[in-house]
Amino acid sequence: MPVARVLQKSALTLVLGVIAVMLLFPIVITFTNSMMTEKEININYGPIGQMKEAAAGKANPYVNLKLLPDKVSLEQYGKVLLDNPKYLTMFWNSVLMVVPIISGQTVVAALAAYAFSKLKFRGRDPLFLIYVLTMLMPFQVTLVPNYIMADQLGILNSPNAIILPGIFAAFGVFMLRQFMLDIPYAYIEAAKIDGAGHLRIFIQIIIPMIKPGLAALIILLFVDYWNMVEQPLIFLDDPFKQPLSVFLSRINEGERGMAFAASMLYMAPMVMLFLYAESYFIEGVQLSGIKG
Repeated sequence: MPVARVLQKSALTLVLGVIAVMLLFPIVITFTNSMMTEKEININYGPIGQMKEAAAGKANPYVNLKLLPDKVSLEQYGKVLLDNPKYLTMFWNSVLMVVPIISGQTVVAALAAYAFSKLKFRGRDPLFLIYVLTMLMPFQVTLVPNYIMADQLGILNSPNAIILPGIFAAFGVFMLRQFMLDIPYAYIEAAKIDGAGHLRIFIQIIIPMIKPGLAALIILLFVDYWNMVEQPLIFLDDPFKQPLSVFLSRINEGERGMAFAASMLYMAPMVMLFLYAESYFIEGVQLSGIKG
């Protein structure tokens, strides 16, 4: 291998390594700080709560970012899981919103994508274009119509105000349609010759062939809706009905050590889901044609 090629690969590896370290550093800091005692956390991050004193020169304005704790302790996790029932309440609020959205949107998106990719009917392509245009609209554009509709349906301050729009979102349809376009139509024609209807074709032929796409869609939807903040703040007035993502934005008002532990517990489901379906996720995104 030429020397220039070796140097180029080494430089690229170094740059990517630095970027990876920069991206992982906040996660590592969060994890190690979650293993500290509350006393050590207050010593290290005391200036955060003393901003006025620091501005006046009466206190140290800098925090002490420590990578390793002086003493490993699980007391913060105990406080979050055992002494703070609000955390578990918000956690289950998130689960009870995210699971129906993912399940419903996966089913609806798969059926709609099959229709848009394999069924031939008048106005299919213009209808799909209009459908995709809704995906390009930011949340702020559709906020008022969604709020008015939720109010008319009487589901404001209810999880249904978030679940129903999530189930019928356009992203899953777009992604799975791109995936199904690569499936040869000859498979469907052969199944029709054998007497199979569309439902049987969809369940026995299409679904097994789009498993990577379904896995990628589930992971992307989970990350998106597990981290949602705007929708709960607008549609849910009752704080006890709001998900964990909203609770984490307020936990810093109390004990900081709990904030680190709660953040690690909050990230755990996403990390475990990604690690479990990593190969399917990568394959699904590659085959769907979605970049970035």
